[in-house]
Amino acid sequence: MDDLQKLRQKNLETIFHPKSVAIIGTNNVKGTVPHDILDNILKSDFSGIVYPVSPREKSIKGIKAYKYVIDVPDDIDLAILVFPSPVCHLALEQCGQKGIKSVIIISAGFKEIGEKGLIREKQLIEIARKYDMSLIGPNCLGVINTAPETNLNASFAREMPDRGNIGFLSQSGALCTAVLDYAIAKHIGFSKFISFGNKADISEIDLLYYLMDDDETKVILMYLEEVSDGNTLMKAAQEVITKSGKPILIIKSGRTEEGASAAASHTGSLTGKDEICDAAFKQAGIIRCDNIEEMFNKAIAFAYQPAPKSEKVAIITNAGGPGVLTTDAAISNGLQLAKFSEETTKILKRALPSTANINNPVDVIGDARADRYVAAIQAAFEDSDVDGVFVILTPQSMTDIDTIAEEITKIAEGQTKPIYASFMGEKDVASGIDILQTHRIPHYSLPESMCTSFHAVFHFYKNLKPKVHELPVLKNIQSGLAKEMMGKVLSNGRAFIPEVETIDLLHTYGLPVPRGRLATTVDEAVKIAEDIEYPVVLKVISDHVIHKSDVNGVELDIQSAKELKEAYQRIHDNVSARMPDATISGIYVIRMITGCEELILGIKRDPSFGPVLMFGMGGIFVEIFKDISFGVAPLSYEEAKNMIEQTKAYEILKGSRGRAPRDIDSVIDAMLRLGQMAADFPEIEELDINPLFVMDEGKGSVVGDARMIIKNSL
Repeated sequence: MDDLQKLRQKNLETIFHPKSVAIIGTNNVKGTVPHDILDNILKSDFSGIVYPVSPREKSIKGIKAYKYVIDVPDDIDLAILVFPSPVCHLALEQCGQKGIKSVIIISAGFKEIGEKGLIREKQLIEIARKYDMSLIGPNCLGVINTAPETNLNASFAREMPDRGNIGFLSQSGALCTAVLDYAIAKHIGFSKFISFGNKADISEIDLLYYLMDDDETKVILMYLEEVSDGNTLMKAAQEVITKSGKPILIIKSGRTEEGASAAASHTGSLTGKDEICDAAFKQAGIIRCDNIEEMFNKAIAFAYQPAPKSEKVAIITNAGGPGVLTTDAAISNGLQLAKFSEETTKILKRALPSTANINNPVDVIGDARADRYVAAIQAAFEDSDVDGVFVILTPQSMTDIDTIAEEITKIAEGQTKPIYASFMGEKDVASGIDILQTHRIPHYSLPESMCTSFHAVFHFYKNLKPKVHELPVLKNIQSGLAKEMMGKVLSNGRAFIPEVETIDLLHTYGLPVPRGRLATTVDEAVKIAEDIEYPVVLKVISDHVIHKSDVNGVELDIQSAKELKEAYQRIHDNVSARMPDATISGIYVIRMITGCEELILGIKRDPSFGPVLMFGMGGIFVEIFKDISFGVAPLSYEEAKNMIEQTKAYEILKGSRGRAPRDIDSVIDAMLRLGQMAADFPEIEELDINPLFVMDEGKGSVVGDARMIIKNSL
């Protein structure tokens, strides 16, 4: 952690636990942001001293107001700025002169409005650096800390949320108000609730590190609209998760990319920003959520209940249909129905009517009252094969809904196994749901949601073990030669680099390249073929031809000099007919490889996450099947292997339906080398190896074709 980060962490402590707060720009007009922030601080029973600062008012809500913050005679820990944006820098300058180190800038009108606002925001940053201040905002809702020793609602939210162990971070202030309303209705409490707006100074990274060490926070939720520094976010998330064991759940908006232009490489066309974001989050251990409901469904499972030790669950229901639906959802999510012991079966048989189903899922029958639910739930908890209990209730005329809810809360006390509930319906079950939520029993409107949440919690803690994913030390890399070759490529000012030059560069990084050379005459092509032995493949090499198969620029399985001469001429004729202006540099003659699987490896340079590696099934149908995975480079051995295992190609490579297993280790080695090359050369925008021929286990793999696009500054 550098000095600036340490300063921010120190100042964040003052933001969340101030002894004194100045609200700069407040007023007496109810229903305005400046007034409501002061009002919220007072109503939240803040434990410190409050100083209203207003150029026009002498007192606000019975408290003496100061014209300027420098007029306040006492020290101030935290300043909250709500002045109009054109004069915010003046107020911030006074804060610096006053010695205030922590500031929340609520005001809008900065970089979110364009160039004029960006200039204003840069002014704020300059002042903050000048006085070693830390800023949250601008353009934010504010912050809330529910810790009883502080009780600070420094925001213009309508209500103070309940105290809880969930930390919430959001780039959007408007979303914060909706989230708070949602959470308050469901009795979901927060430890810290932070709207960080434009993140001119303090970012989500700083806040993640703060919440990592916050004893009040067990789960971290985040809403992001942009990822400005993906690598730093990944590093911070990995550190927070590994060191603290706290899950990070993120909603990242912008899943679709309208009007994306077609890319020159397969990797470019298949690798969208959202796919990269998905892969990066997964690699970092972040749980990505699609919407607010999914996020909180999972968050309350983490926050309220013990972690399950296995995926074996017991389902207790008073209706057969929902029980079957939940069973289907459980199996679909990789959960298992626990197998009850003989003792559990005897207990259920004694406690339930003869018409009840005493196997898992347990059906206590529609006329069940609280006593049947209690007997079934307790029996399930005591069974050694059960590591989680799902309770489903549908409201019948005789169902004592509130009593059942209260009994569930009593049974859950002190349990080391989690219990989730789904009281299905709305009006009739509302009071029972309220009891469950008040007592922190995770409740789900649909029983299927229980299964996805349980699965998320189990797999998070299952994968929480410290990972030793060190980057490998790769041998046989000719770094000097690679730099020399890249220098030559850059010197000629081209963006698209054809196959021969790309393969030569790959060779310097130890990737297995095909036997062959470039021929500029037919006689030279024959000589090369004789040297490397038939059968051979001919490919056109041209700066103007990106996809060779589109112009019939490839001839396969050539067995003799006669066939080669005919194929050589056909390629020239085909290219001339389809691209008459194309200049042919030569014909690439390589040894024909058969009996292999065809894979694709690729590099894509992402503005947020840097070099991203792609893996998948290759060949001409790669963009149709799209059996691909992504990882942020450079990769560890485990990360590369995991990328392969995410695809259907893995089953083929392992050997299926009598086929021999392929050389997966050679593929992983190629991925590691390609990832290292991508990290070493930021000039590479896109690169395809398609296909990478992978042979039987122990026999290696070979680059079949490759092309590269570079960002040339010349």
